[in-house]
Amino acid sequence: MTYQETLDYLFNALPMFQRVGAAAYKADLTNTVALCSHLGNPQNLFKSIHIAGTNGKGSTSHSLAAVFQAAGYKTGLYTSPHLKSFTERIRINGKEINQDDVVQFVADNKEFLDQLQPSFFEMTVGLAFWYFAKESVDIAIIEVGMGGRLDSTNVISPELCLITNIGLDHTQFLGDTLPLIAGEKAGIIKEGVPVVISHTQNEIQSVFLQKAAAMQSKLIFADQEWQVTKIEENNLDKSQNSRFQVRGRDQDFELEFDLGGDYQRFNLPGILETVVQMRKQGWNLTKEALHLGLAGVSEQTGLKGRWQILQTRPLLIADTGHNEAGILEVVNQLKKYPYSRLWMVVGMVQDKDISKVLDLLPSEANYLFCQPKLPRALDAHVLANKALEKGLKGQVISKVSDALEFARKNASPDDLIFIGGSTFVVAEIKDL
Repeated sequence: MTYQETLDYLFNALPMFQRVGAAAYKADLTNTVALCSHLGNPQNLFKSIHIAGTNGKGSTSHSLAAVFQAAGYKTGLYTSPHLKSFTERIRINGKEINQDDVVQFVADNKEFLDQLQPSFFEMTVGLAFWYFAKESVDIAIIEVGMGGRLDSTNVISPELCLITNIGLDHTQFLGDTLPLIAGEKAGIIKEGVPVVISHTQNEIQSVFLQKAAAMQSKLIFADQEWQVTKIEENNLDKSQNSRFQVRGRDQDFELEFDLGGDYQRFNLPGILETVVQMRKQGWNLTKEALHLGLAGVSEQTGLKGRWQILQTRPLLIADTGHNEAGILEVVNQLKKYPYSRLWMVVGMVQDKDISKVLDLLPSEANYLFCQPKLPRALDAHVLANKALEKGLKGQVISKVSDALEFARKNASPDDLIFIGGSTFVVAEIKDL
């Protein structure tokens, strides 16, 4: 099989949640356990950190990988979904998995895969674990796909578990209240393994306390140990690293972070506390490695689409925030920027409750409604009509690239263009 034939097999032969949604969801670890057993249980052959949460788990995973890389460790990183290419999901020291390895994995195991019929995500998890074991990584940062308790990644025995924050997302699978969703995320907590919670939320604090107690796991609420404040810059329209003031554990210092979103203040306590806890386990994560890693996350790991400034005149910002909590942060940060007019290039997917998201969006903006190229995409005309009911006016330009090009051509140098609403809209930006 060629690489393209292998990708076709992975994407098309079996359901893929990003493309088709609910039909691809399997709330069961049976296939993953069987596949890992067939592969010789590679997940037991490397150290790992397991990261779950509604928002922030991608940024956190990449940030921790960058710190471990800066400390000199051979670091695996498994995340999802990908933005541009399938190989983004699996990296070692920032370098994507070789296409030849993807082909080899499928070719060597195709007979078993045909028989087992695992989902796209289950196969990808097996591929990642096989690759990290084969390449003898020192540690792998493993991001949960969705939920936690029944997520395919939840067969590892990590050194530490980290849960970023809990919001209302994927409610049709995980539950329609924060405590129910937190219960699913808490499913990654393992017996005797320390767990860090990035962001204390009163409504669900007891869920984590009870689960950690039942598993006899040390539990740390990171934001109770670390106070993180973003240092506001005067030149907001420049593409530069953010700076944060950090206080905690008898320390007070400034931190440069190349991820510019204000919402990173919720992620940093978890990142910092994870470094502390891993140091206690003997990992040589120096202060220099921490600063060097966080100052160069994107360059070292290839992270894209997190408050990414693509040009400055007009200012063009892309962000993958897509649920109520994520969009609220986006809107609040946009208010800090000076601009003449605001352009919003927005697309969404079908299986989310977008009503509350639309309520948050600024009414004064010029909207360009589009739709990403996947079956789950919400029709741009449907989105425009729903938005109009909320007083949001604009026009439909269905193709993402055409909508963005229209905004670029019609915006003045002092305007601001935001593009997002869905990870898959950001993925279609040609110059991401």
